[in-house]
Order: sequence, then structure tokens, then C-alpha cells
Amino acid sequence: MEPASIKRSLESSGLRCTAQRYAVMAFLTDHKGHPTAAEIFKAVNRMDPRSSRATTYNNLRDLVKAGLVREVAVEGRAGRFDLEGMRHHHFICDRCGNVEDMEWYDVPRPVSRSLGKRIVRECQLIFRGFCAKCAQRTSR
Repeated sequence: MEPASIKRSLESSGLRCTAQRYAVMAFLTDHKGHPTAAEIFKAVNRMDPRSSRATTYNNLRDLVKAGLVREVAVEGRAGRFDLEGMRHHHFICDRCGNVEDMEWYDVPRPVSRSLGKRIVRECQLIFRGFCAKCAQRTSR
């Protein structure tokens, strides 16, 4: 994502484009995996040592609320973050905790009367099991 695109996406989501918020978005744009908040903080702090852990975590929270970043919750492990963009699901390895993107599969929305007064905005699947590396170790 171009610098101007990051700025536009922040501002169109109602967020100011601060140096720290920009740095978080730029890191996630360049990072192909699903980093934890701690990994994001370390990377942002290397670029700008004035950026505090609290500021990084608060920015991540704001970016998730604004719909620009998705948090992938991994039970018993640190949450991981992913830029919202192309729709996709996730696979989480039960052994190593690796999070991988998976192709998008349309999931039928439940009939509204079955949910009472809830309104379904989105549905994401999380597949769990062993990644290719861990599956090889398991089969030996």
C-alpha cells in the first residue's frame, strides 16, 4: 500500500494519521504473516523509538475498531493481526500456533429469525489442526 493510500484509509475511517498509527499500518502492509502486538511494537519501535508499547497497542485497538485491521484470536496464545483487505479465512496450527490465510469460502448467513435480534455483519471461519510442518513431524 502506498503511503498516500495508508493516509487516505486512516482518514476515511475517521482516524488521524499520526506517525505511530502510520508506522503500524505500514508494517502490516509490508508484513506477510500474522504478527503479534509485541512483534508489531518491536518493529515500530525500531523505526521510531519514541513509540511506546501502550501507544502501539491502543493504535491496534483503534485500527481493529475502524475495520482496517483484523485480530485473529488464538486460544492460549497472543492474538495476531492482519490487514483487512482481501476476504479470507484462517488456519491455526494447534502445535506451533502458526496462522495461515486460507481461500475465502462463502458461508451462508443464518436465517435472521434464528438469531433473535442479532444482526450478522460478517462470518469468518477458523480451521484448526496441524500445519504442513507439524503434520510431517506427527506422522513420523
